[in-house]
Amino acid sequence: MIQLDGDRLTVADMKAILYEGEKIEIAPSARAAVEKSRRAVEQIVKQKKTVYGINTGFGKFSDVKIPREDTRLLQLHLIRSHACGVGEPFSEIVSRAMIILRLNALLKGYSGIRLKVLERLCYMVNHCIHPVIPQQGSLGASGDLAALSHLALVLVGEGFICQDEQSVASTEVWRQHQLQPIELEAKEGLALINGTQAMTAQGVVNFIEAEKLACDSEWIAAMTIEALRGITDAFHPAVHEARGYKEQIDVAKRMREWLKDSELTTEQGELRVQDAYSLRCIPQIHGASWQVLSYVKETLEIEMNAATDNPLIFDDGQTVISSGNFHGQPIAFAMDFLKVAIAELANVSERRIERLVNPHLNEGLPPFLSPEPGLQSGVMILQYTAASLVSENKTLAHPASVDSIPSSANQEDHVSMGTIAARHAYQIIKNCRKVLAIEAICAAQAVEFRGVEYMAPKLGGKWQDVRNVVPSIKRDRVYSKDIEKMAAYLCP
Repeated sequence: MIQLDGDRLTVADMKAILYEGEKIEIAPSARAAVEKSRRAVEQIVKQKKTVYGINTGFGKFSDVKIPREDTRLLQLHLIRSHACGVGEPFSEIVSRAMIILRLNALLKGYSGIRLKVLERLCYMVNHCIHPVIPQQGSLGASGDLAALSHLALVLVGEGFICQDEQSVASTEVWRQHQLQPIELEAKEGLALINGTQAMTAQGVVNFIEAEKLACDSEWIAAMTIEALRGITDAFHPAVHEARGYKEQIDVAKRMREWLKDSELTTEQGELRVQDAYSLRCIPQIHGASWQVLSYVKETLEIEMNAATDNPLIFDDGQTVISSGNFHGQPIAFAMDFLKVAIAELANVSERRIERLVNPHLNEGLPPFLSPEPGLQSGVMILQYTAASLVSENKTLAHPASVDSIPSSANQEDHVSMGTIAARHAYQIIKNCRKVLAIEAICAAQAVEFRGVEYMAPKLGGKWQDVRNVVPSIKRDRVYSKDIEKMAAYLCP
């Protein structure tokens, strides 16, 4: 059981909740903070103070005063009007992450929402109630308004929930659980939707999957090195310590461990003096991507525990400040940076694939690793697919965060596009996984020609894992199935 208190949620916690079925609960300290903040909102309503989002309109309507008797209706109208998401829904795992992150942010006690609402969010996580949330429609500032409104719709009984891969009306799901929809009170609708939790939820899933890919890319690259009789001197610790990047040093160390006791690798001067960059520079290239992952993780873990609502309530309600913590610029930059880092893992993998299949570069292996060159094409077109995917990644890697467009009659005149960055990053990750799957298929086939018995013991185990997923190529077949199966194996 993982306790949420608004301050200490980690990527490791999210991985346990999202991928391992760990349950959550609200920390007692957070309960007290939430109740204190709610009392402050109720006092503001009672005293008829003018406070944005409690008894005013929203955005450009912030100067419109709302009568006390309409403050509940104001919140319901907000949720309905802002639920403008379009396109395919986020995956269930991202939807689940969104609930967890919004709950954690609200538990900080700066938003004035009732504990009852937060307990329902906790219940949804623990009972796998995942809202159907369209992916498109967020500008990434004023929060992920459209996406989070679809989440909030479920609470009030007007949205849809994914159940057995079908969209089911939330009222039906609440009936199944013998629960009533929530009736929102003052400020609660705004508290639910004003935040960066869509882009951050997708970002957390991106990071978890990207980190797994970065790990997998190393043993796959090591298998390619064996297949191409690569030179291991390039991984000597002195080389990488001379430059000083920790991540580069770590990648070189792991490459030495993967290749330990291999009878297929060579030393400089034995066959050739040096390898191509795609082999020789693995620690430098992959290490730089690991540096980006470190930055992305740090940014995500700050945002996962951030108060991103507006306004924020301090000093028992004596200080209520309208500000801009909902602006997604930090996550937008992190996701754009992640796009570049993962696209590069795919780029260098595709170059290694080319060396494996090209008879002018593959050190005597059969052309295109074909069992009967000419009669059978072997893995020729797998390289085409990899080339297509990395080219697609280059267009997706264009930074979303350099764009902005004014909204709400220029009241909201600069936005982050962070959710677009996060969505595009995930597409790059999926493409990269398929490229690495292709490299794994080609490398496993190539080492068979060299002699599996000569492989490094640690890599020999990985070769067997690949063969358990994708059989050896004895004749041409429909390789798209192999790619999909291998990519599935590389998933977290």
